[in-house]
Amino acid sequence: MQEKLNRYDIMDVSLLAGKIMLESGAETYRVEDTMERIAASFGIPKSHSYVTPTGIMFSIETKEPTKTKLIRISERTTDLKKVTLVNSISRRISRGEIELEDAYEALEEIQSSTMPFPFVLQILAAAISSGCFLIMFQGSWIDFAPAMIAGGCGFITSVSLQRLIPIKFISEFAASLILGVISFLFVYVGIGSQLDKIIISSVMPLVPGLLITNAVRDLMAGHLISGLSKGAEAFLTAFAIGAGIAAIFTVF
Repeated sequence: MQEKLNRYDIMDVSLLAGKIMLESGAETYRVEDTMERIAASFGIPKSHSYVTPTGIMFSIETKEPTKTKLIRISERTTDLKKVTLVNSISRRISRGEIELEDAYEALEEIQSSTMPFPFVLQILAAAISSGCFLIMFQGSWIDFAPAMIAGGCGFITSVSLQRLIPIKFISEFAASLILGVISFLFVYVGIGSQLDKIIISSVMPLVPGLLITNAVRDLMAGHLISGLSKGAEAFLTAFAIGAGIAAIFTVF
């Protein structure tokens, strides 16, 4: 009985590690590899995992039959710090430096931790990056401030609306509408000069760059379902951004 409980505890630790990584933006093959390594380090040489962007199935092979566990992934974001912390715990498990219960407690602490950067700092980073993208796209310095303001307001709209309505398409569409209107107003009153450069640079914080990269890497690693689903999600996000900007140009 104790051995069976230990097997289920090992599955819980592996699943929790995989869940944190997948919710934080890790690639599918990295999640599967981490879960299998954790199980092997605790004495389960044969384990099987099936990971998609919306769920994880995990089972282990022992002398006695065991149940396959499934967890649902409902929220996904980008938090590479959590991915790094889980990888660190996985390495400690592989070296035998941490016990099963301690590993589970450490993973629970990572899961319950808040975002590493405050919301105000994220807004500031989005605004500054928008201005820097403007210069990188060979825009004029007179448009630096309008691009910063438009990019910051678009980011605020996206994050705030996502909390109220958990539909990413709507939040991205509304954010592109807001930053498009702000960019147009700056050019209309004479503060900005190049509307296209301001809009292109201000939408960059909304572009799903990590999602596109993970989709390509999953496809190259042979995870076709995950790669295609992530690619479709990235396409919908890009479509929402483009549709919002197109609506602004249509109206004005």
